[in-house]
Amino acid sequence: MDRRDLLRQLSRQAAAAALGSLFGAQARAQGTATAWPANLDYPFTLGVASGMPRPGAVLLWTRLSPRPHDPLGGLPGTPLALRWELAEDERFATGLRQGEFTARPEHGHSVHVEVDGLPPSRTWYYRFIAGDAVSPIGRTRTAPADDEPVQRLRVALASCQHYEQGWFAAHREIASRDIDLVLFVGDYIYESSNARYRVRAHEGPIPQTLAAYRARHATYKLDADLRAAHAAHPWLLTWDDHEVENDYAGEASPSGLDREGFLRRRAAAYKAYFEHLPFAPSMAPQGAAMRIHQQHRWGRLAELWTLDNRQYRSVQACSPPEQGGGRVLSDCDSLGDASRTMLGAAQERWLAQGLASSTRQWKMIGQSSQIAPGGIDLPIGRRVHTDGWDGYPRARERLLDGIAAAGSRDVLCLGGDVHRHVAANLRLRPEDRRSPVVATEFVCTSVTSRGLSEAVMAAIRASNPDLVHARSDQRGYALIELTPAGASCDFRATPFPAQAEARLHSQARFQVEAGRAGVVRD
Repeated sequence: MDRRDLLRQLSRQAAAAALGSLFGAQARAQGTATAWPANLDYPFTLGVASGMPRPGAVLLWTRLSPRPHDPLGGLPGTPLALRWELAEDERFATGLRQGEFTARPEHGHSVHVEVDGLPPSRTWYYRFIAGDAVSPIGRTRTAPADDEPVQRLRVALASCQHYEQGWFAAHREIASRDIDLVLFVGDYIYESSNARYRVRAHEGPIPQTLAAYRARHATYKLDADLRAAHAAHPWLLTWDDHEVENDYAGEASPSGLDREGFLRRRAAAYKAYFEHLPFAPSMAPQGAAMRIHQQHRWGRLAELWTLDNRQYRSVQACSPPEQGGGRVLSDCDSLGDASRTMLGAAQERWLAQGLASSTRQWKMIGQSSQIAPGGIDLPIGRRVHTDGWDGYPRARERLLDGIAAAGSRDVLCLGGDVHRHVAANLRLRPEDRRSPVVATEFVCTSVTSRGLSEAVMAAIRASNPDLVHARSDQRGYALIELTPAGASCDFRATPFPAQAEARLHSQARFQVEAGRAGVVRD
């Protein structure tokens, strides 16, 4: 079976709950004796996923949930045992690893299995077995050894998948692609609704509690295309704001909720987020805190830092106490305050030190927004949105200083949030056209979430000449490829997110020459 046929098969399997009966006889023949109540329905409705690939390890995920929108998933409030299997072939005949896991009700019967001791740079297939029920088969891979001279890394960059505003055509294509990783940089779920753009409906009200956030994640995971993309490739993720509340900043709610009440809500949101995604058990949130920023390597070729732009940031500039969140404005005293931060001091130091010490050729920084300036010049002054990096200009200076100090021109900044495809040159001092270009930025458009009008985008492009490409009228994802000779970005897009069978095309392609920061149109 060739790779494309296999990926199509994985997509079909991820959408088919009938796999439970298909593989049940095989599981029994292998002597499976899992303590699973006989009267429960098929438990793998939310699919399977993998993530955090290392040279000798990978993380496998599922969540047992026969009735996904039920507060307990339709399960008893007791621990339940299941088996996992990992092998080098889809028949589970070669290199089989297996073990047991106890899914606990206090964790929503979520399953996070770290499998280590594996050979690096290898494709693996995995599944879970609970009684006679067998999950869809997932495909994953271990990262190359740290000293391996890797010749290629292909990454699908995605963000902002509002369930109500369209169908996940981007994920359907991602599932069929020959790639190594999916990098998702925020807004995995949306807590809010907008009836004006509704194509399909969220289940339940705006989430405030753990049960409600679990139900919201379940709604998204019930999408067959999203499940297929998770089953086909390992994922790395970070969050933005909609996983909790739009425009939240650190411990501050933009809706006026007091600190104690907001931290309760944030704790519920973080817990549900962890329960539904392939993170290591050691990353489980502690109350309202979860360290999500991580460092990943891909042989000698690349190193990736995934950042947290929300948990440690200062409140947006110039926001009155009764009206938090981002605003569009020309100027205010606090906008240039050097003490204000997007990442927090500790994360800033961690990233700068990591960049300075890295020996990999390509340095990738994955975070949830657009770093390049995106304001609009008007006669009254420059108008900026204070929730993005434009609202934290001194923090952006420190980020770019750290990139420049590392001494590499092979730095790629990868972002999302702004619902537009962007290719940009990042200057050491963005406001100075004579300042050197120190990094290249690619920002992916949203999977479904609506973008800005063309009139606004025309003004943004005219005001920011370092935006080599910026389009907000189409939805999709970005396909990034790294080699020792250079990097490329293919902006995949569709103008029809409301059509369930929409196909994507190449909106634009860009190249980056190794050793020379900045984009060149392909």
